[in-house]
Amino acid sequence: MHQIVAKQLDSTRRWWVLAIVVAAQFMFGVDAFVVNVAIPTIAVDLHATPTQIESVIAIYLIAYATLVVTGGRLGDIHGTKNVFLAGVAGFTLTSLWCGLAQSGFELITARLAQGATAALMVPQVLATLHLLFTDESRSRAFAIYGIVLGLAGAAGFLLGGLLVTIDLAHAGWRAVFFVNVPFGLVIVAAAMRIMPRVPRRAGTRLDVAGSFVLFAGLLCLIGPLLFGHDAGWAPWLWGVMAIGVAVLAAFLRLEHAVARRGGMPLIDLALLSDAAFLRGLGAALFFFLANLSFYLIMTLFMQKGLKIPPLAAGSAFIPLALAFVVASRHSGARARHRGTKVLIEGCALQIAGLAALALLAFSADAPAPISLALSMIIFGYGQGLVMAPLSGAVLSTVKPVAAGSASGMYGTTIQIGNAAGVAAIGALYFAVESMHSTRAAFFVALASFATLIMICVSFLTWMRRAHARS
Repeated sequence: MHQIVAKQLDSTRRWWVLAIVVAAQFMFGVDAFVVNVAIPTIAVDLHATPTQIESVIAIYLIAYATLVVTGGRLGDIHGTKNVFLAGVAGFTLTSLWCGLAQSGFELITARLAQGATAALMVPQVLATLHLLFTDESRSRAFAIYGIVLGLAGAAGFLLGGLLVTIDLAHAGWRAVFFVNVPFGLVIVAAAMRIMPRVPRRAGTRLDVAGSFVLFAGLLCLIGPLLFGHDAGWAPWLWGVMAIGVAVLAAFLRLEHAVARRGGMPLIDLALLSDAAFLRGLGAALFFFLANLSFYLIMTLFMQKGLKIPPLAAGSAFIPLALAFVVASRHSGARARHRGTKVLIEGCALQIAGLAALALLAFSADAPAPISLALSMIIFGYGQGLVMAPLSGAVLSTVKPVAAGSASGMYGTTIQIGNAAGVAAIGALYFAVESMHSTRAAFFVALASFATLIMICVSFLTWMRRAHARS
């Protein structure tokens, strides 16, 4: 497959393909952030409980995380274009369903389906970048990818606050989901015309048993984090998580058995012997544990704790997102000259930004949105230095034939991080808030983010050593 795609490398057409797939990534990113801003309004309108508030975000990420490896492997088998088209079409339809939901339970169910379709769409983005850009343009392509991530954040925060405030066509918060529909239709039409068709791999089929076992293992591992607060962290929850670990261990044995029979495992087993790749996944896990959860906590602190209106709260994130874009633009060139050192520098800046937020929150009775926005710029710039180069660094040792599988594993890892971070740190925030105060909960959350980022730095250093030996 990679030989067929490589024929496009010298063609300007690949840049149009890049534009299409990153547009889908943009839509995916906007959806994550726009929902964050709308969460307090959704909670009031649908009379949602704290668990349902977290579930609207986390169940989407759980569905994505548990199925994205399958989505990546389907791209390897059936071709990135076919699976990408199916994913975008499904994401568009499920976004419409989310907007039409009439209860908290229905919205959570629709978000589950939306996450599943995203698992088909998003792995094809990184796989396409990895396949099409193997020359000196690679860093530029990944820098564009990073810039799009930042722009998605800026657009999501602004759009979420704006749509909730202006109540477009009296749709209220529902408009934050409806906005995906026209964009999804345009992306489908463009992809059908421009993306190169990659033939199906003859004689290969999906490892269905592996898909079910992986889904069950990840669900058992992540699910209890989501519902632990309401269940009082009962002992049986930890038992379910232990079962999840055991199922994932069985999954690896199953994949080896599939390979011995001459089949095509769900994950490329050669990736498990790539030390740099595995350590990079560890760095990504801890980095993303402090990613979406940071935005959730900031949203809750501003809107519920400080009583800042949705539009003002959403606008406070825009300088952060723009700083992210600027850093992503710089990160490509800096990564070429400094390698993974730029990732460590970005983590250090994030910790400095968290310290600035903590200082501001405890030095003022009611920090103004503009003050919070300026403090978050440091965090956003540091995050931008890390996020785009991280994906390229983790995938740098992966062979093109395993691009879909590796992208799926990377996507699974970061969404496990996002989902577990939202569930665990969200639960920690609500617990401390109920026992002490909003400011105490905010401080504990910030300290948790700083700890996770420091662990990420440890994995990045470990990954550098593996690169040096290879």
